Amino acid sequence: MTRLEERLAALAASGQTITYGALARDLGWRVADLTDALERLMEADAATGRPQRAALLEGRLNAGLPAPGFFLKLAALGISPDDPVAFVQECRDRLRR
Repeated sequence: MTRLEERLAALAASGQTITYGALARDLGWRVADLTDALERLMEADAATGRPQRAALLEGRLNAGLPAPGFFLKLAALGISPDDPVAFVQECRDRLRR
């Protein structure tokens, strides 16, 4: 498990979310490197049917939701939730279990 995956697992277990900037700082990464890694995780999660771990991230101006790039990547993966808020909450709930 990578440091990113470990950190996301800890967040999920505690029912927490985090901003992209805060997670990048925690890991000592640039935000661009974090988003690249998150997109790879999204691909892996989609391929295995796991809930999207990147749903634990919050954009600063997105009312608790991930940044718009999260939803663009979902669409590129063929995932188009009718209700983005419900989709994110479902992912977070499934990850918490």
